[in-house]
Amino acid sequence: MKTALFYSPKYLEHETGKHPEKPQRLAAAMSGIKESGVLSWGKVVLAEPRYASIEELELIHKRIYIEFVKRVCEAGGGLIHNETPVSKESFNVASLAAGGTIEAVNKVFLGIFRNAFVLARPPGHHAEPDRSMGFCIFNNAALAAKHLIDRRGVKRVLILDIDAHHGNGTQKVFYDTDRVLYISIHEDPTEFPKTGFIWEVGLEEGKGYTVNIPLPYGAGDPLYWKAFKRIVLPIIGQYKPEFILVSAGFDGYYMDAVSELSLSAYIYPRIFQSIINIAEKISSGRIVVVLEGGYNLRFMRKIVATTLSIMAGVNVSVRDKRPPINPWVEGMAEKIIEEVRRIQSRFWSL
Repeated sequence: MKTALFYSPKYLEHETGKHPEKPQRLAAAMSGIKESGVLSWGKVVLAEPRYASIEELELIHKRIYIEFVKRVCEAGGGLIHNETPVSKESFNVASLAAGGTIEAVNKVFLGIFRNAFVLARPPGHHAEPDRSMGFCIFNNAALAAKHLIDRRGVKRVLILDIDAHHGNGTQKVFYDTDRVLYISIHEDPTEFPKTGFIWEVGLEEGKGYTVNIPLPYGAGDPLYWKAFKRIVLPIIGQYKPEFILVSAGFDGYYMDAVSELSLSAYIYPRIFQSIINIAEKISSGRIVVVLEGGYNLRFMRKIVATTLSIMAGVNVSVRDKRPPINPWVEGMAEKIIEEVRRIQSRFWSL
């Protein structure tokens, strides 16, 4: 059982101009993977993604929106949202990102691979059924989860979102169902995307199956890990997902220009190792990680290779600096964690 890396050079053909979500993100990650030697250890294999069909995209997206994106791209590109530029090839690339994620969950579900990392772009967790948002076109993780539910008969899917920003699109798709547990730990969403507050817990059958942990700017590693250990891991253990999807944003890093969480490189191996450990106990080890944000090229060069190594069962070490934490921020984060625990205790034993 090997770890699969789903990647294609075609992911670089989504041209965005002078924009944080640029092809160099993946080029840097692939350079780091090759330099690390992880592909030569015999534990990781490159896997070819495929394009999603229109019918697969319609698992969550409306046909009118899919056709709108396609028309804009066929016309040469432009803006499909005020922060989401597209080029001529962007529809095809976004379809390949969605299809690659669906293919990854299929192969892991069938036991062909132990787990998988989908190194794709554009990201997806901000994309809603009828609109783009936040650099995202199609919601890769949400499409994969819906595929597992509708076409593979999976009853409980976890989507763990560790991007620095709340995944408004993913939350919207699954807000009223208990078939998907959506947990997002992110920075204060007041400015963007204006969703992901602690009182957003789901509706109807989905009440209690949305968990939002909005940490203050500058929260740093210790408070992030405290929230993870005291809220995220206990809830996952009680939900017992049959399959785990991780929306892996690496933009919480303290030198990333688009976020303010002030995390160091040390936190990410800790997160992924803990998720792998819990998945081995309750999900038959079935995990697919799909790339979301992460815009510091130097960090992307390092952290993707590190994550892939951990998924393949290889112990790796990282070196980094930890930024100082403001005591006021620390106190605010403590209060938020306790308030989330209070609210979620209505649904889970915390």
